Amino acid sequence: MSTDAKTLYGILLDRMGLSVKNGWLDEQGRVYIIFPVQEVMDALGCADNKATKLFRELEKFGLIERKRRGLGKPNLIYVKNFADPRFRNRGKNDSGNADSEVQDAAKSRGNKTEWNKTEGSEPDPFSSDAEDEPDERTRLEAYFMQSLEVDLLLRVCPDEKDTIDQIVNLLVDTCSSKRRMLRVAGDDKPAEVVRSRFMKLNADHIRFVLKCLAESTAPVRNMKQYLLAALYNAPTTMQLYYQNQTNHDLSNRG
Repeated sequence: MSTDAKTLYGILLDRMGLSVKNGWLDEQGRVYIIFPVQEVMDALGCADNKATKLFRELEKFGLIERKRRGLGKPNLIYVKNFADPRFRNRGKNDSGNADSEVQDAAKSRGNKTEWNKTEGSEPDPFSSDAEDEPDERTRLEAYFMQSLEVDLLLRVCPDEKDTIDQIVNLLVDTCSSKRRMLRVAGDDKPAEVVRSRFMKLNADHIRFVLKCLAESTAPVRNMKQYLLAALYNAPTTMQLYYQNQTNHDLSNRG
């Protein structure tokens, strides 16, 4: 199986949790997701033909089943998860039976660190940019609200509202900064490079960052710098994370 197919499979598995939370079941009680080709293109940065090929590759390995609805409607996708008993598939037509008592996926973190603008010796890369034009900030905020599907994120992750708001504000601050260099993960990077990468983020990247933050056991001393680094690295680390997760799940198959 190709590396990109493993990454897509990991993303689809992650989306299954949203479907369970939203009660997306077909008439047979099977959990499904809707993930059009365009969303694959956005998530993996690939062309239409490549996205379609990846879906076929997952079908070839028996990891997904697609139900075509016609009339221009997106396909229903049944993801076969061999590691999670909620979605485990025991046959071709049993692609995702949901447990009637699916646990609430909302996670509470006992130590949510507030944004620290003075912690440590690292300078705040945005501290002197208070004169940004309101029109520019408003435009950027509207852009990220749409590109990150913030309304959907808030519906499926209501307990993460504060963090999601912080992420949007951080992205707006970064992309409206007038500085030529920005400090990310201890390194000074050209501002245009940072802006370009942030403008390409989508909802899957944000959910991945939220997942990493929830699973982290180490205390976060400076939340702003932590999120800045996590967002900048998300496109790369998300791919590696899902590849490893898929390898682990496939090793349990059988």
